Amino acid sequence: MEEVKHVPARSYGQFCGLARALDVVGDRWSLLIVRELLLGPMRYSELVASLGGVATNLLADRLRSLESSGVIERRLGQTSGVVYALTPWGSELREAIDALIRWSTPLMAVGPCGDAIQPRWLAVALPALLRGRTAKPPVELGIEVAGLFMALRIDKDGPCLTVEPDQRPDTILEAEAEVVLGLAAGAITIDQALSMTSIHGDPRVLAAVLPGAHT
Repeated sequence: MEEVKHVPARSYGQFCGLARALDVVGDRWSLLIVRELLLGPMRYSELVASLGGVATNLLADRLRSLESSGVIERRLGQTSGVVYALTPWGSELREAIDALIRWSTPLMAVGPCGDAIQPRWLAVALPALLRGRTAKPPVELGIEVAGLFMALRIDKDGPCLTVEPDQRPDTILEAEAEVVLGLAAGAITIDQALSMTSIHGDPRVLAAVLPGAHT
């Protein structure tokens, strides 16, 4: 029998899958914590730095709630100390987060408007935005944003992104995060992107991996 998950004391009180899911992850910051942990375990201090703007007492409260609900767990770090990680059940939230990222495309069209942006968030957003995009033979693009390097590969099975890969692709795009997002979401054209970025290697790889808007 599947383990029964803990339902928080504060509840909508509705026997509905959506309501019960929101009982667990509907509080402010909860899904953003999950977004961070989709990329791997993190220390408390790393979560504070990456989330930015969250009060430390509120973050501690959300971590306790997510842990008691079975979404995250504490583990010993590779060197020392404690890290937070998603449980297998918590990792299943990726599908919901991917869907919300795709749904948010019209909200992103206006640009950052002063909002914070972390390059590492691209590692969650790009596979979500490029879902269903395939290539045969495979194509691979290196993306460098504010010192973070990622390799985005498109093959017959779809997109796959690796942060700080062991081997760098032959074609590399250096760009601001909002430009990369704009290309992936189809909000800007390849020509517009090329006027704002540096591309090292074959520009055709850029068009094959990040579609951009149609001219």
